[in-house]
Amino acid sequence: METQVFIPFRIDTHHHAGMAEPKMSDPKERFFRYFQAEITVIQGQIDDLATISPVGGERQDCIDTVLAGISRLSNEVMDAGDYIPAYDQRAYTQAMKALTDKLNETTASFAPKSRFQFKSKSKPAAKSEPQADPRVRTSFSNVGSKHSPVLDAAKRDAAVVASTSEKDYNEELEQQSGVRKPSFSNAKSISIYDHSGLHIMLPSTASRATSSGSLRDLERCVVDMTIPTSTGAPFAGLALKNIKNSLIVAGHVAGPVHITGLQNTVVVVAARQVRIHECKNVSLYLHCASHPIIEDCSGMRFAPLPEFYASKLGVNGENQWDQVDDFKWLKTEPSPNWGILPEDERISADVWQNTVCGSPSLSTDDILRRADILSS
Repeated sequence: METQVFIPFRIDTHHHAGMAEPKMSDPKERFFRYFQAEITVIQGQIDDLATISPVGGERQDCIDTVLAGISRLSNEVMDAGDYIPAYDQRAYTQAMKALTDKLNETTASFAPKSRFQFKSKSKPAAKSEPQADPRVRTSFSNVGSKHSPVLDAAKRDAAVVASTSEKDYNEELEQQSGVRKPSFSNAKSISIYDHSGLHIMLPSTASRATSSGSLRDLERCVVDMTIPTSTGAPFAGLALKNIKNSLIVAGHVAGPVHITGLQNTVVVVAARQVRIHECKNVSLYLHCASHPIIEDCSGMRFAPLPEFYASKLGVNGENQWDQVDDFKWLKTEPSPNWGILPEDERISADVWQNTVCGSPSLSTDDILRRADILSS
């Protein structure tokens, strides 16, 4: 069966006489071709799931690969928002929704069917809804609700968790004591939200849930995600949103990191790309393969990834942690919104190695004070 290729729109190739054909140097054209190729590959992987044996977790591994691809491509659509018109971005987002629906329908078909079915004799059978003809291709004009807004990264990741796992790991976090170590063993992605005063360290069992990650609405928390992302399973993408007075050791991210609305917080992360929006008084310890980007920020301070984490995560290659681009500062003089964190003000190696991991004698606030996030 031929794979259905979801293409949100066609580039207009009807030109007036004398006008040149569009060149591939146009970023909108390049991204369209790239998106078309990537979505075709992912759909082919979904079509192949039915032919893969579920024995030994082989099919599940392929499903995880598809989820990672969808998360990565969704983040790349968000990144392309700087040069893609809003209408086109909505079309791309609808395409990603259609792809996610296709995956959900495919995986639902693998669920075992009940052998027996009880029917009520006292009630007439309800009129069944008309079934869609599977031979008819779905067009983008009727995929999803046209009134639905584009989900941000944090909401999208939370939706994936809700659809793939019945277990509420955030409720489990509230019920635990001391250093919280949620397994996330039954989840496909990691979503941690609405907590205050918790110390959270993800164990190695969470490495199966790193297709995407989302941390939001946290205050006075310490979160360390180093272990699951240092075992060859980095996040495909990560979103941090609305976090205050906290220490976030985000680990390794193979794709982009979106940081929005953080205040008085320290972030440690190794990533391909880092984009920061509407943050204030945030210190970032980075290994970044591209220029970090800030928008509508103030009091941002940057430092290289601490050696303790660089060795644990096995990161290498060029680190552009100090090549920051401020997209809202267009003057020739340096932006006043960011600077280099002086070496004598950086968190010491002893704190990284012996304090962040926690101990019975240290509360979460004690760790935050030693990291100079909370005042003594």
